[in-house]
This record gives sequence, C-alpha cells and structure tokens, in this order.
Amino acid sequence: MKDLFDIENNERTEAAELRAELEQANYEYYVLNSPRLSDRDFDFKLKRLQALEDRYPDLKTADSPTQKVGSDLSKKASGFEQVAHRYPMLSLANSYSREEIEDWVRHLPEEVEIVAELKYDGLSISLHYEHGRLARALTRGDGVRGDDVLRNILTIRSIPTYVQGLPDYYEIRGEVLLPWEAFERLNKEREEQEEPLFANPRNAASGTLKLLNASEVARRGLTCRLYHVLGEGLQGQTHAERLEQAKEWGFPVSEHMQVCQSVDEVMSFIERWDTERKNLPVATDGIVLKVNSIAVQQELGFTAKTPRWAIAYKFPAEK
Repeated sequence: MKDLFDIENNERTEAAELRAELEQANYEYYVLNSPRLSDRDFDFKLKRLQALEDRYPDLKTADSPTQKVGSDLSKKASGFEQVAHRYPMLSLANSYSREEIEDWVRHLPEEVEIVAELKYDGLSISLHYEHGRLARALTRGDGVRGDDVLRNILTIRSIPTYVQGLPDYYEIRGEVLLPWEAFERLNKEREEQEEPLFANPRNAASGTLKLLNASEVARRGLTCRLYHVLGEGLQGQTHAERLEQAKEWGFPVSEHMQVCQSVDEVMSFIERWDTERKNLPVATDGIVLKVNSIAVQQELGFTAKTPRWAIAYKFPAEK
C-alpha cells in the first residue's frame, strides 16, 4: 500500500509541476511573445497533465491549462478596450502523425467531408461587421474576452472596412501576419538599433498589433488571412461554401484549401504543403482540418477549449 501511496503522491506532484510549467509557457507565448517551449513539447506535457487529471479528477479545475486557452489579454491600462466575444474563441487540438488524424476521423460520422487548409502562424483575430461596416476587431484574449485592436487593424489594406450585402451581423476570423520580407526588414532595423530581435514572424505580428502607435503599425506592413465565418442566417451549408462567399465579398481568404474525402487525400495535401509552404510570402506551421458540413459541426460541438470538428496537424518546428 505504501508503494501505491508514494505513486499517487509523485503523480500529484508531477501534475502540479506540469501545470506551473504550462502556465509559464502560455505566458511566454501569448504575453511576452518569446516562447521557450516548443509546440510539440507543450502538447506532450499537456496530454500528460490531462491523463493525470483523468486519473485524479479533483485536480481538474476550471483554470487548468487543459480547460482554458492561453490568454493574450493586455493589461486594462494598455489603452485597448476588452470586449466579450459573441462566440467563444477557442484553440485547436494538435496532432503530429497520420495515426492521430485517423483517430480523430474515427470519432466523426462516416463519409464526412474534411476541408484541409494551411495553418497560418500569426495572431488570431475576430472581425465584427455591423450593417456592413467593420465595428470591432478582437484578439483571442482568454477565449471569452479579447482586446479591441480596431485602430491597428484599419492599417491592413486587405481587410475591407465596408462590405455591401453582408448580414446585419457578420463575424469572420483569421490570422494577422507579418510577411517574411517585412519580418526580415524589421529585424534588420532592430539589429542596427541594438534592440532584441523577434524570434519569428508570429511574435513580430503579435508585438506589432499591440502597439499604441497606429502609424508605426502601418509602417511595419501587416497582412491577414481569414478562414472562419460566424453569424446567423448565413448562406451556405458548408464551411467551404461560406469561405467562397467571403472571398466574393472581397475578404482575404486563402486560396490554398481542399475538400477531402479520405485520410489519404488529407495526407497527400499535408505532404505537398510541407514542401510548397516554403515558397509562400507568409509563415505557416501546419495544416488545419475541419468538418465541412456546418450541421455536423454543430452536432459534434466543443470540449472546454477545443472544437471536436477541427484539428491541427503541426509540421516539424523550423528555425
């Protein structure tokens, strides 16, 4: 019995240490824009913590890293208004192998279509249009509330400020990105001024979007890719149809997506873009897979922090 008691104590201690490490990693990633833990290591530790919480349910609390998304909310005195999301802004579960994708597909209805898209490596943004006009631009924040960075989003020329024909309320989400060319120029400037360099375009985009000087934001040259539509009374019964409609309205939607009928087609898409992405003007770090049918998405629903109808496949990390 003593051995079992020791094992439980050791595992509870391990869970506490994992929780502290993951909370610190989230802070470094979302707030400091200077992550030290790789995505793969983060996910491995998160799955281990999940397993321990399943074994000892009293360890699972609402503020555990397994139950909430990482937060990039600015301090209230930052100058950005914090606004509640109309729809929670969750994160995606990650996968790293065909086996993990196959396991995800096994939990879906049979013969469901899957949309494969590029996973852009930037800062998540949610654009709110009211009566056709861009009214708010919210970061993910803590998934419940986000910073309204509208004044900086208005510097991105590819994002329309008014669209005729939109529903009274229309929300479209995506990633704010700093193109490779602009990233290299910015780091060269920082090097000349003996300032710390940004580790990657994602960190640079995040730091740029939270600046209070909109003219400096405009000078750096952010861009955007949008990939998810929300609202009521929308036309189109599939994810692909709604993105096609968004593209016709002039939103910067990626052209690199494919409706797949099998895991083989998904893996072929992944293998092709693992190579071709190196020729893109912006950073990508994987592929996102989504159930195409909106009705099936609604049927599958969500966990505490991720949709069950979507998953990300992460490419091996690069420097």
